[in-house]
Amino acid sequence: MHHLSWQLYCSMLNSWGVERVRLLKTWDPFLKRALYFCVSQAWRSEGLELSSSSNEACKLYDAILTQYVKWRNDETLGGFEGCISALHAADPNFVMGHVISTGLELVATTSSTRLDERLAGAVRRTVELAGCQDISPRERLHVRAMELFSHGNFPKACDVWEDILVDHPTDMLALKFAHDAYFYMGAQVQMRDSVARVLPHWKPHTPLSSYLKGLYSFGLMETRFYDQAEKVAMEGLTLTPDDAWSVHTVAHVCEMKAEIDKGLTFMEGREKDWQVSDVLASHNYWHWALYFIEKEQYEAALQIYDSEVASGSMLDTVDACSLLYRLEMEGVCAKDRWRELHQVTKAHTDDHVILFNDLHFLMASLGANESGASQRLVEGLKELAKEPGDNQQHQLAGPVGVPICQAMLEYNQGNYSQTVELLYPLRYRIVDIGGSDAQRDLFNQLLIHICSSLCSVLCCLNSSRCLLVERDAARPNSALTDRLMQRALALHV
Repeated sequence: MHHLSWQLYCSMLNSWGVERVRLLKTWDPFLKRALYFCVSQAWRSEGLELSSSSNEACKLYDAILTQYVKWRNDETLGGFEGCISALHAADPNFVMGHVISTGLELVATTSSTRLDERLAGAVRRTVELAGCQDISPRERLHVRAMELFSHGNFPKACDVWEDILVDHPTDMLALKFAHDAYFYMGAQVQMRDSVARVLPHWKPHTPLSSYLKGLYSFGLMETRFYDQAEKVAMEGLTLTPDDAWSVHTVAHVCEMKAEIDKGLTFMEGREKDWQVSDVLASHNYWHWALYFIEKEQYEAALQIYDSEVASGSMLDTVDACSLLYRLEMEGVCAKDRWRELHQVTKAHTDDHVILFNDLHFLMASLGANESGASQRLVEGLKELAKEPGDNQQHQLAGPVGVPICQAMLEYNQGNYSQTVELLYPLRYRIVDIGGSDAQRDLFNQLLIHICSSLCSVLCCLNSSRCLLVERDAARPNSALTDRLMQRALALHV
């Protein structure tokens, strides 16, 4: 390695990312200094200058961003936590270092700045640092977007990230943060078009370029371009076989098209590739479990729940809630599991970061028969809805979030007519709670179950027929839809 030419050092930047950082661990100090210089220069050459005097901090920023894109803790680097700690040690005043570390905590939705003073302080610290330093306009916009997001103003935060992408279309951090925020708002078209707008500016040699296939394919899938979504995702997997987000898109396509056997074969055949992306692996297993529910293989779904759907990240936790709720609608008892899961969710009862989380926490408290926690969650959401300020999620709490919560409470108490009265008029607004079509399908299934059960009410019979026809049109040949139809017919004969 000591005899490599300078040109060869620079050519290695074509594999810009974690792979380069691994090499740094074995090179001598001279080579490390040379490549650190290249790291800083590489960002600058992309028009994405980082205002830090520490090349080590720039290297670690790059490593964190790469892990974020790959949905993976790289333990050879210390994972997210190790890299973030080392980054702040290398340059405590590095503004973009604070943007990425605090921003990642915010988009994880595991904590509320209303309640968590440490997190709120981290946001303030970033804003203060930006105010007393000569940083670039792009970096200043990043600080502004992060601050807006921390206040729950997701639409304006996305506007700022899009402003960044107009002048800096290869800014992956802006692209990913916007992608996540659109997902939380159920803004499907925006999520797709945000990536579509920047695609022409990315070249095959641009660092992390292959991962845009996964991002774009997911937006295509959520806007019902299923065949195109699968094609783009498979292109991504050809370039990067362990791209877990592209795998995730194909899993969704198979779910939405009710191609269950194809989905099972695909997930099993590529398991060793996507399993390494530990941040997303549990969610991909969740999709696998949905296929088993569709096929009435409930024990297989429960086995995945017990072994793979962990309750570590917030995504894992809401997946666990969703899976148990679906199984219970299918007649599977999950009482003990609900009690265990509620031990995780009860700590977040007062968070109210996003409505999607709130609704899933409510599933857990209802499943565990913890009526006090259920009432506390709903009452807290009602209070925030009275004066929501700029918080987009709290603005939606009154017209959407609270009525869905109330419908779930009524359903849990056996008041099915009241449940339908609350939930049926909102069925075209459920998208506003965020998440994916596959995740929100739980509420469609709930409505169908309730309407089908109310055999004595003509309007509910008609509603049930409408919902079943709609679901059958969206998912032709779905075994689950067929079962629901048969159940409804049996009750209304």
